[in-house]
Amino acid sequence: MAPARNPLVALGLLRRDAPKTVAGFRRWREIIDTDGAVPGRIKRLFVACAATVKGYQEMALRELMAAREAGLSEEEAGAAVAILSSVRGEGAALRFHGFFRQAYPEAVDPAAPEDDLIVEPGAAEANFLHYFGTMPPSLGKLFDVKPLGADAYYLMREGTLSGTALGPVHAELLLVTILVADYSDWSKVHMNGARKAGASEEAVAEAVICAVPTAGLSAWVIGATAMDAG
Repeated sequence: MAPARNPLVALGLLRRDAPKTVAGFRRWREIIDTDGAVPGRIKRLFVACAATVKGYQEMALRELMAAREAGLSEEEAGAAVAILSSVRGEGAALRFHGFFRQAYPEAVDPAAPEDDLIVEPGAAEANFLHYFGTMPPSLGKLFDVKPLGADAYYLMREGTLSGTALGPVHAELLLVTILVADYSDWSKVHMNGARKAGASEEAVAEAVICAVPTAGLSAWVIGATAMDAG
C-alpha cells in the first residue's frame, strides 16, 4: 500500500469525508510503488517527472527522493533531464535538474566535450521513416522550410530514446506518463514506440497509471483511449 508519508492519504479531512477516495488512491499508489511490469523505482521517477512538468514541486522532489530510496541510480535519475528537455523544453529540464541535485547531493556535474555532432545527409529522414512508418506532416514541414530544424529534431529525439541510462523501453514509457498527464493524444505514438522496444501492455498501462497522481482519473481515461487507438 501507499507509504504513510503520502500527504493526500494522510489528510484527516479526506479520510473522514471520502474514505472510498482514499482507499482508491491507495490502490493506485500500490500499483506505482511496487515492482510490476515496470520496477517501482522507475515508476516513482515517472511520477516525479510528471509532477515537475505540472509545477508540483514538493511532490516532484518527494517522489524523486522515494525513487532513490527504492534504488533509483544517479544515472537513471539524471536521464530524465535529457528526456524532459526534449518533451517539455529547457524550463522543465532545469527544474528537474534542481530536484536531482537535492535528491543526489553527491552527484558531480561531469566534464564532457562540447564538440558538435555531424548528421549525415538523409540520416534524419531515414530515422523518422523507420520510427513512424511514414513521414509525419509536422516533420515533413521542417524538411520543407528549415532542414536544419529536422536535424535538430532527429538529434534530440535520438538522444531521448536511445542515449540515456533508462534505455528505450523506459524512456518511451516516461514520455507516455508525461504526455498522458497533459492529456495529449501524442501519447499513443510513444505507446507504440514502447511496444516496438519490447514493452508489454501491462507496462504501458502502468506508465499511464503513473499520470494519475498528477492528473487524476481523467489520465486513465485519456491513456486507455490512446492505448486502444494505437
